[in-house]
Amino acid sequence: VIYTAVSTGLRQAELLGLRWRDIDPDIMLSISVNRVLYKRRGVCEFKEPKTSHSRRLVSMTPKLAVFLREYRQERKSLYRELGKGVNPDDLVFANVEGKPLDPSVLTHNFARIAKRSGLQNVRFHDLRHTFASLMLLRGAKPKVISEALGHSSVAFTMDAYSHIIEGMQSDAMALLDEVLPVGKNGIPQKNNAKLTPTHSIMLSNN
Repeated sequence: VIYTAVSTGLRQAELLGLRWRDIDPDIMLSISVNRVLYKRRGVCEFKEPKTSHSRRLVSMTPKLAVFLREYRQERKSLYRELGKGVNPDDLVFANVEGKPLDPSVLTHNFARIAKRSGLQNVRFHDLRHTFASLMLLRGAKPKVISEALGHSSVAFTMDAYSHIIEGMQSDAMALLDEVLPVGKNGIPQKNNAKLTPTHSIMLSNN
């Protein structure tokens, strides 16, 4: 569940609400978010996403697709040993009995794993921020990231990650200096340097 979280930016409640019918790691390489899992007064409940933007289709990376295919096969083998099969309505992330994972237990276990790895005060929700940050730094368009996260608007996404965007703008200006050197009297000099793909992405996104 951790790898899927950081690879898609899905919220914890969205991940825990996924059924096998909601994911397609074989053809479309996509995840359909159409319900969430919340815990209220000690009881796990499935509900519809709060907004229309939260109900969305999220693309998955080829590596995540391979991971989910292998994970699905492992679940099938486990269920076979228990005398049952995997059906489309089964939860993707569940306990051995196929029941929902407790959100609070997952949160606690993640914090323990993070601390053991030397990461202090890292929350499960921070995996979502990591996804968005990596996407921005790799040159993904803000609109694409906003849609993947299920935000209400691109403006909200830009505001939430403004600190990263500001850093990208500074880097882009430094790159501009490299490709547009200035000679005496402020006259641009001829520069034979070629833009690399990374330069092109950064300059086009800022």
